[in-house]
Amino acid sequence: MKAKLKELTMATLNGNAIAIVIALIPSALLSQLLRFCPVNSVTTSITFMITLAQTAFPFIAAFAVGMILRLSTLQVGSMALATFVAAGSASPQKGAFLLSGSGIILNIMLTTFIASILVIILDRFLGQFKIILESLLVLLIAGRISLLTKPVMVAIQTAIGEVTQAATTMSPLLMGGALGIIFGVLIVSPISSVAIAMAISLAGVGSGAANAGIVACSFTLAWMGATVNPLGGTLAHFLGSPKIQMANMLERPRLFIPVIIASGIAGLCAALLDMTGTPFSAGFGFAGLIGPLTAYQYSTGEFLLLRVTIAFVLVPALSAGLMNLIFVKRTDFIQPTDLKLNL
Repeated sequence: MKAKLKELTMATLNGNAIAIVIALIPSALLSQLLRFCPVNSVTTSITFMITLAQTAFPFIAAFAVGMILRLSTLQVGSMALATFVAAGSASPQKGAFLLSGSGIILNIMLTTFIASILVIILDRFLGQFKIILESLLVLLIAGRISLLTKPVMVAIQTAIGEVTQAATTMSPLLMGGALGIIFGVLIVSPISSVAIAMAISLAGVGSGAANAGIVACSFTLAWMGATVNPLGGTLAHFLGSPKIQMANMLERPRLFIPVIIASGIAGLCAALLDMTGTPFSAGFGFAGLIGPLTAYQYSTGEFLLLRVTIAFVLVPALSAGLMNLIFVKRTDFIQPTDLKLNL
């Protein structure tokens, strides 16, 4: 039973991590580039497609978890219905529904876990009636549970936001280091770093430091696992999201140590270089070049391009190389296989 629960937990973490990359990487890669393109029917349709793709995250999460668990199409589809309810991304608006964002990641993850257990149990008891009743029961039971847990998940996210906001009261350099660490950890956790940044309106130097911390986290995990992951998987850490490593991070907490060190260094250096940003950009890091481009757009002072390059490329890359040298090459504290992706 314990082994089965571990299998379900790891499938939930891996499936959701992959789903995040699938749903968000189109927007991450193109959203900033589209700003430099003229507005016409083509760019408008592309913007619509990549924005709409983000709202499909709960469906993709259910299907990814279901595929890892080798569930049937009926089971996976039933999970997807409950997971969509859990997301909280759809709200009634004057006789219609408004879709907004990818949803509450914590609640989506919890619901995929609950729904996966439920479909396995129901499969044993429904017999020939499962084609009629399974999707309904999963939707009503797991979906209803998700509506009850949603306020709790939002409260957890709010509490983390309040802790994060406390870091903004420190001196600039300490704040930079602290926010770099916090967001470097958040980006590989079940918590949405973007939601936290938006909730506390993280702007200015704090936003720049948070972005640099995420970039350092991305580079560090990509570098340490580069020998066991395909090139596309390695690039996905920073072109997409390092959250792709969420399952490995939570299964092996020691992986947080090099991430914390590298993110702290990068956050401090970003504050020292006076890198700034907006609440929207703070949780993205290198994805779609949102962090560096926003810093270049909003920061001031001389040698701006050089400072942005140092803060978002040079320092994170050097920090990642140093972490790989210390924790992988010299001490064997971390093995590259610890970061192998389940793609």
